[in-house]
Amino acid sequence: MRIKLTLTLALAACNLWASAQVKSTSTRYTMAKAPLRQNPYIELPLGAIKPQGWLREMLVRAKNGATGNLDNLYPLVMGKRNGWLGGDGDLWERGPYWIDGLLPLAYILQDKQLIAKVKPWIEWSIKSQRPDGYFGPSHDLGPERGIQRDNAQDWWPKMVMLKVLQQYYSATGDKRVINLMTNYFKYQLKELPSKPLDHWTFWARYRGGENLAMVYWLYNITGDKFLLNLGDLIHKQTFDYTNAFLNTDLLSTDYSIHGVNLAEGMKEPIVYYQHHPEARYTDAMVKAFKDLRKFDESVPGLFGADESLHGNNPTQGSELCTAVEMMYTLENGLSITGDLNYADHLERIAFNALPTQISADYNTHQYFQQANQVMLTRQTRNFDVNHDGTDVCYGLLTGYPCCTSNMHQGWPKFVQNLWYATPDKGIAALVYSASEVEAVVAGHTKVNIREETNYPFDEAIKFTINFDKKQTKAVFPFELRVPKWCTLANVKVNGREVQQAKAGETIKLNRTWKSGDVVELTLPMHIFKNTWYENSMSVERGPIVYALKIGEQEKQVQNTKDPQEYGSTYLEVLPTTPWNYGLIRVDDNKLAEAYKVENVKPAGNYPWTQAAAPIQLKTKGRRIPTWQLYNETAGPQPYGNIWNFVTDKNEEELTLIPYGCTRLRISLFPVIDKR
Repeated sequence: MRIKLTLTLALAACNLWASAQVKSTSTRYTMAKAPLRQNPYIELPLGAIKPQGWLREMLVRAKNGATGNLDNLYPLVMGKRNGWLGGDGDLWERGPYWIDGLLPLAYILQDKQLIAKVKPWIEWSIKSQRPDGYFGPSHDLGPERGIQRDNAQDWWPKMVMLKVLQQYYSATGDKRVINLMTNYFKYQLKELPSKPLDHWTFWARYRGGENLAMVYWLYNITGDKFLLNLGDLIHKQTFDYTNAFLNTDLLSTDYSIHGVNLAEGMKEPIVYYQHHPEARYTDAMVKAFKDLRKFDESVPGLFGADESLHGNNPTQGSELCTAVEMMYTLENGLSITGDLNYADHLERIAFNALPTQISADYNTHQYFQQANQVMLTRQTRNFDVNHDGTDVCYGLLTGYPCCTSNMHQGWPKFVQNLWYATPDKGIAALVYSASEVEAVVAGHTKVNIREETNYPFDEAIKFTINFDKKQTKAVFPFELRVPKWCTLANVKVNGREVQQAKAGETIKLNRTWKSGDVVELTLPMHIFKNTWYENSMSVERGPIVYALKIGEQEKQVQNTKDPQEYGSTYLEVLPTTPWNYGLIRVDDNKLAEAYKVENVKPAGNYPWTQAAAPIQLKTKGRRIPTWQLYNETAGPQPYGNIWNFVTDKNEEELTLIPYGCTRLRISLFPVIDKR
């Protein structure tokens, strides 16, 4: 009874809030309709959150780089021949993948040129809908080198385009999207019994959660009951992640599942939880991440999957598609469940794995990254799948072109999930980066909050609250997250301390807010360590992992061997300084003495290169002569703290810099007893 009463009150508040007639994107909140569960955090309309500082620079570089120009850089697939523009070219996932990142980028930046580039994809998709509800390319074409022209009717690429259309509606309110989705989902309900998700390819069966999420999103707008039946059908046809996570050894078994399928698909239990709020669905996700940490995950927050699941050896690869899809899954997990662990994990990937895997000019990327990565050359490595040895080289098409197409969603969707609305008519900042948000609070009051910070390099975050001239104050709750790594956070309002909170807690400030009010959140950072593969050690401070700074020599390679598959050029990076170091074992209470924090320079607009790293750690280590290259990769990881470990006698001073600033690195170190 208590749960039902709480839900009823929350829904009533949401309906009142949603009825506010304010001409702003910030009023288009998608609230839950019964029987769907009201999520604790509600995504804001696309464009309501504006990045600032280095995060905005990331989006600008994406605009000027591959995200904004992939039609010119990769015309074979993204040019006018693409099937999603009505052409006779590529008609499967790559075009929708690109637009899934380009569209939110365009509307967050409010860039007219990018919006104009997106619109033909939207218009063709909407106009392609047949009377029976089907939309998208519908006829297979003959094979052609370098493009995918079969499986036109496969359910999978439509799932990606549905996400694109949902974001387009969030930014524009174009009701044609609602009409298209309604008719398409009626088509799915009719066709899926005879042509299930895996009828054409197996991909859709593993990624059905994407489809399900859009079905529930539409239901919360239209309330059409048939959508709930469709949701149950999609759930039944999707790979049973709930059972696999709770009752099988899927995640402890190498090669048991494709890595991107896992990253994309594993959200399905918590998406389904919105209609069927049973503990087993959230429990399945909790256990999945626990098992990944134990068997497969490495220090930047990604699991070894190159391309199939492949354990946690720091020289195993992790695909760029996995990084951006895992971020999107964690963003879904955070908003649906309110579990702050998802925010911690999201920041770990965003501030470590993602910056290093895409070049500073945003034109090239690595297909696989390694936690211990000491030579980037064209060489067959110990990966499950090798693409003629190009997988760790930076290039436009190195590895496989799925990541060329799919890498673009990472930063725009990260921006979109910095802030959330709450069912009690408040606002929540759960993931931190310099930004500005426009939202509606207290029923119908527009508020602007500016977040100023150099996080994740700095521990201070400042929020300034302002209203428009018509209303200068309002009562609403303002939620803040305390990360798990922060032992005790401090909050001041207008210079006066109002609250302290412990690791993993939510701070909820419910008060009358006035224009000009300032909230200061301090998240004290300290050095800590974690233990990983072969008892290796990571060094961390706040949300950042620190890695050995290795001298680099770049080599631009003209690819005359197979340019159509892997691009006309790619970049190799070779080490110019030693990398085979172990760290001296130090007790936890002496880490601050052993690792000296040095603020080298202010965090600039783009801090994610070795030269621009704003902060570094100084410590001591010893060379390990027997730890050498194997297939141009760091050889087998020495077990940490081996008795009578043979190392160089002399200690050397080592410099560690943020993982995201590296291309070559050791981030998981053998541990050496001092003697």
